[in-house]
Amino acid sequence: MAMNPNPPLVEPEYIERARKLGPALLADGMKALGDIKNDGVMEAAMLPVSPEMVMVGTALTVDTDNGDNYPIHLATYSGGEGYVMVIDGKGYQKRAYLGDLIVSAAAAVGYEGIVCDGCVRDRNGCIELGFPVFSKGFMQRGPIKKDPGSINTEVCCGGIAVTPGDLVVGDCDGVTVVPCARIPEVLEKAEEKARYEIVRRATIQRY
Repeated sequence: MAMNPNPPLVEPEYIERARKLGPALLADGMKALGDIKNDGVMEAAMLPVSPEMVMVGTALTVDTDNGDNYPIHLATYSGGEGYVMVIDGKGYQKRAYLGDLIVSAAAAVGYEGIVCDGCVRDRNGCIELGFPVFSKGFMQRGPIKKDPGSINTEVCCGGIAVTPGDLVVGDCDGVTVVPCARIPEVLEKAEEKARYEIVRRATIQRY
């Protein structure tokens, strides 16, 4: 098993700026850099268990498969305030990777959210906890606990490469990931787009 140290947290200033922008404007910021191979946008199926959920934080990654949540348990107690657990579950649909028990534990240790490339369960319980959980759907069959997987290695989640330390932002539109090395320039481009939209809306309202 690869269990690497947690990455440095994204600078608080960047977190607050990203919180004001959201995943859509950050996706515009990524697009403005001209990288057609990676615009940071996870697949459309990656949505919150409840639309009001908002998540901003630093990626702490988990690599697993076949509905096995043993490494997710390990990662839950390895993280803390400022991190988003990003789980590469290979889109597995036959078992849930987690439910409200892991969600409550993640909330207790200070995680900012969970993104799971696969299914979760206990939807009502997760909603009651009010903790941001993003997944590709729901499955009532429980997980297995067998293989150690890996923690804090590069993964592919929702069709996007995610490196520990990347900026992860989600809301009802979906999830956008900004590579840690490009955060300042992406924020700048996204803020430019936000200013443009303010002017554009004011123009529209005049008609």
